Amino acid sequence: MSGPASLRDGWRLALGTLTALPTPPPSVVTPAVARAAVLWGPVAVLPLGAGVLALAWLGTAVGWSPLVVAVLVVGWLALATRVLHWDGLSDTVDGLTASYDRERSLAVMKSGTSGPAGVVATVVVAGLQVAAFATLVSSQAGAVAAGIAVCLSRLALPLACVRGVPPARKDGLGHPLAGVVAPWQALLVWLVCAGVAALALVPLGFGVAGLVAGPALAAVAVALLVTHCVRRLGGVTGDVFGAAVEIALAAALLGLSLRI
Repeated sequence: MSGPASLRDGWRLALGTLTALPTPPPSVVTPAVARAAVLWGPVAVLPLGAGVLALAWLGTAVGWSPLVVAVLVVGWLALATRVLHWDGLSDTVDGLTASYDRERSLAVMKSGTSGPAGVVATVVVAGLQVAAFATLVSSQAGAVAAGIAVCLSRLALPLACVRGVPPARKDGLGHPLAGVVAPWQALLVWLVCAGVAALALVPLGFGVAGLVAGPALAAVAVALLVTHCVRRLGGVTGDVFGAAVEIALAAALLGLSLRI
């Protein structure tokens, strides 16, 4: 399968796994379909980013505090993704902290239960997201940046799925997606999305420091996570993808909220 069929099935796979929107499943998942799904990621979550912007505008209209809006935004994103990414973050941290033995760590991740380390990681990352969202949604440009950050966070997937990063196990979501993106494709999609973000935010008077720091911090955070998982687990899993998305979102928001 190649060409339009791969793009169509890749779109379905991206929409079905990255959002809670009802969508037909792909007819088949080939490497080309998996690659398309990963690269479609930032576009597939545009409705989620639009929801963030709508909540920010609603909060301003009714007089809610930025903190209230930020909590609602994090809740909206969790609901709109079926909490899958948060589950991945919790499972990944539990696995990485449970043991130095690779098989034991993978078994803990697969169990699906949340241990103390996973709970703490979830609270910390969610807290960072709420704090950064609260900083951004208090202004029109910041609200747009908050919505864009949701799309930028899905750029974690091309990095986590870049060629040379193996799957940690032979089953699960990590196996068909791992290693399907060429390095130049990952770089290109990052540059394109960062450029689109700049085109949208510069006319609104958004600071250059935030525009640079947002994508840069997200890329560094994901690279560190993936490198650590390859060293400890032998590769990546679906849980690692979810963790990468939530960590990338927190990092992008922190960068975009810079006031220098």
